[in-house]
Amino acid sequence: MTIDYRDDADITVVTPDGSAVDPGDVVLSVAGRTHDLLRAERPALNMLGHLSGIASLTRTWVDTIDGTGARIRDTRKTTPGMRKLEKYAVRCGGGINHRMSLSDAALVKDNHVIAAGGVAAAFDAVRSSFPGVDVEVEVDSLEQLDEVLDAGADLVLLDNFTPDQMREAVRRTSGRAQLEASGGLSLDVAAEVAGTGVDYLAVGALTHSAPVLDIGADLRQES
Repeated sequence: MTIDYRDDADITVVTPDGSAVDPGDVVLSVAGRTHDLLRAERPALNMLGHLSGIASLTRTWVDTIDGTGARIRDTRKTTPGMRKLEKYAVRCGGGINHRMSLSDAALVKDNHVIAAGGVAAAFDAVRSSFPGVDVEVEVDSLEQLDEVLDAGADLVLLDNFTPDQMREAVRRTSGRAQLEASGGLSLDVAAEVAGTGVDYLAVGALTHSAPVLDIGADLRQES
């Protein structure tokens, strides 16, 4: 079935991206052929509700850690084909993006560490092959943290560290690298984790588990 959309629809944004809304608020209006409006209604609402849900959940996390100095970041757990849109929604909610693709930054994870024979060896292999790309290294112990700091890492992901371990990691790092908390994070512990002194909280749920914001469309006839 071929859907014939005209390109003369008039879209007016009433509420700018990133704004807080209440039930009943109008976010945008569209004027056009009724046939086109009814056909586009459901996919447009699905997309808008999904992205608004991501922005809303991100804002909840951001507000929860307000005043700590830490930032909320998304992860690579995005919907195929929608990465740019979902990461934009995170920014609208006050969060920041981790990376858009491997061209922006490399992430050395546990499987890479095993394959390379050690966390420092894995970091060195990536840094030497791609000297112009930022490299983040995932560590699961304070001993591994010491290794990558000595190797020159400037961004370290603390995987499933307890708050006490994070505080010790911040002490050992002493400003030599930025630290990102990841794994097992929830809103219940977000403020405590952010208060340990880490720079970022990586939250995969922002994009893979955000509830949809219920947005509706009401057709109105102009006189």
